[in-house]
Amino acid sequence: MKTEIGSIRKKDYKKAIQFAIKGMHFDWYIKSNLALNAYGRYFWYSAINRATKVFAAYTDNRFAGVILAQIKGEPKKYNNPFQKLYVKIFDAIQRTFSKGGAGIYEETTKEQLAHYLKTHAPDGEILFLAADPDRKIRGIGTDLLNALGKEVKGKTLYLYTDDACTYQFYEHRGFERSEEKEIILDTPKGRINLRCFIYSITF
Repeated sequence: MKTEIGSIRKKDYKKAIQFAIKGMHFDWYIKSNLALNAYGRYFWYSAINRATKVFAAYTDNRFAGVILAQIKGEPKKYNNPFQKLYVKIFDAIQRTFSKGGAGIYEETTKEQLAHYLKTHAPDGEILFLAADPDRKIRGIGTDLLNALGKEVKGKTLYLYTDDACTYQFYEHRGFERSEEKEIILDTPKGRINLRCFIYSITF
């Protein structure tokens, strides 16, 4: 089955959101489907409006995965005022009502990044990488990373992830684990132990 790498079609944004919800196990923390989809939309909007590199994978003309990255000094690919406003409002709601969950997670990633930047000078960040969890097609994530790598050859990029995701994927592809911290989140589904990571790679 041939995989084609190119631009993402706007009609596939909803699928990208679902890939993130399922692949990153947002349902571990969020009870209702309404809140789950609202958070997935927030996650996607915050990434797509920061991205300077966007690659989508299609197999048999069907959307199979996407990678977004932000490279310092490069112009953003997209600029949607409505989506940016959605992110700002969602951020405000999280700061008010999710101090024991999303608030702790956000503070942890900020601390990790500050510590990482003391000894590293990355050229950018991988913001989002997701493949269709319902289609058992091997190599989509690797194909997307390879496409990005060709565009940013010689540059160092970092990313956030945690053990709710398949973080081993990055280790198997040459990423270095640069930061690690265990946290406990108070969520509507109860207390959850989570390990948060920063990985980095020079392409």
